[in-house]
Amino acid sequence: MEKNLAKTYNPKDFEDRIYAMWEESGAFKAERDPGKKPFTIVMPPPNITGQLHMGHALDQTLQDVLTRFKRLQGYSALWLPGSDHASIATEVKVVEKLREEEGVEKEEIGREAFLKRAWDWKRIYGGKITKQCRKLGDSCDWSRERFTMDEGCNKAVNHFFVKLYEKGYIYRGNRLINWCPECGTSLSDAEVEHEDKNGSYWYFRYPAADGGEGVVVATSRPETMFGDVAIAVHPDDERYKDLVGKNVILPLVGKEIPVIADPYPDPEKGTGAVKITPAHDANDFEVGQRNNLESICCINENATMNSLAGKYEGMDRYECRKAWVADLKEAGYLVKIEEKVIPVGGCYRCGTTIEPMLSDQWFVAMEELAKPAIEAAKTGKLIHVPERFEKTYLHWLEEIRDWCISRQLWWGHRIPAYYCDECGEIVVSKGQPEKCPKCGCTHLTQDEDTLDTWFSSALWPFSTLGWPKETEDLKYFYPTDVLVTGYDIIFFWVIRMVFSGIEHTGQLPFNTVLMHGLVRD
Repeated sequence: MEKNLAKTYNPKDFEDRIYAMWEESGAFKAERDPGKKPFTIVMPPPNITGQLHMGHALDQTLQDVLTRFKRLQGYSALWLPGSDHASIATEVKVVEKLREEEGVEKEEIGREAFLKRAWDWKRIYGGKITKQCRKLGDSCDWSRERFTMDEGCNKAVNHFFVKLYEKGYIYRGNRLINWCPECGTSLSDAEVEHEDKNGSYWYFRYPAADGGEGVVVATSRPETMFGDVAIAVHPDDERYKDLVGKNVILPLVGKEIPVIADPYPDPEKGTGAVKITPAHDANDFEVGQRNNLESICCINENATMNSLAGKYEGMDRYECRKAWVADLKEAGYLVKIEEKVIPVGGCYRCGTTIEPMLSDQWFVAMEELAKPAIEAAKTGKLIHVPERFEKTYLHWLEEIRDWCISRQLWWGHRIPAYYCDECGEIVVSKGQPEKCPKCGCTHLTQDEDTLDTWFSSALWPFSTLGWPKETEDLKYFYPTDVLVTGYDIIFFWVIRMVFSGIEHTGQLPFNTVLMHGLVRD
């Protein structure tokens, strides 16, 4: 009987069948073959917050082309797939689902019940992502599929944390961090997106305590004045030499604060005098550290004013700003208002304006860890394609600050630190300690916080191959060869994989970073 081809091509008639044939035949499985050279790509793990998008399609197509090409050339080509738990983004999604479907907040059901819902979410959306990868025709070795919170990755994260802590790279400190009032968690510098917005500079007079004119100071955030502890002027600024060492009065509050000399203020900007609020500004925090100034918080974690704000206590920070400026104007302290474009930092997940805040958090000291990652690029051991992205990579590393890694979330890798209920001793351990090494108490409570998502994904090129164990896969397939990713996560992910790989394996995790564009529409 004669068969004619269909007039139109229907992919449903062919694609699933062909992919199933490929997979069942083991066509994508990478074997450790002493007679072949390995070629390895790890898939940038998609977040389990939903489904794949066009950006993933672009990213995975490039990886598939490279992998299939190398496979045809006779390499033992491994394309290792997986997905990321995406702590902040996934927690937000699960919280929203709880509100919509059950009408409850996460605190009402407790941590364990919430985590059960989060794992249910992972099973649903992680499965969808896997199916979509297959629909794209990805030639991944699915027998090696990983998840950033699977048992092996969790052990690697704990090992990583303990090792860095023992070497003095991880510490707990009371420092200024980026706080998202909406997500209710700290953020690293990389998770803050800066955008220029139209705003204002308000110029206020701080009268001298001795009855003199005092000094005029400009600020874009009047609501933080309740946390002012000093006014700083440049040591070489002749205008203020007679004021240094004297006190001025915080308008309406009546509190006396000193005028100090510090190199931070620029005499050419504004009035050359800067109010110092160490608990709510990164530069002010550094000035405060240099001059042994007190740090006073005047804003709560939910972005409302605290008791320091007096009659404005409980008001939203922006409501307070409006009322406070009006009162200062009425009292005669407002000198002028200047309209300006001001850089504003927002949470990369929800867009809420972040609040710089003094907080007890866990940090990674970055100065020494960054050095070999900088050298790798400058000596040509790490190649960026296109080459121009090396400038972004180096700029971020050379300007890097200590990395805040603790998050006030439930979904994620729990910080492996334990506090003695009796004496408060902190014990960092891969597992629950039997007793406190200081006082012998057997009651120790694990830190409530989880780790930054990028702390675990920084280990992705080697944790997925069995590290910290010296597995046969790790020996054969690591270091990987090419990382294919969008240029938007150079500082989130690429940099962190590089310094983590060098620190923990003594090798670069890959020799080439292939950056592609972003799908904007």
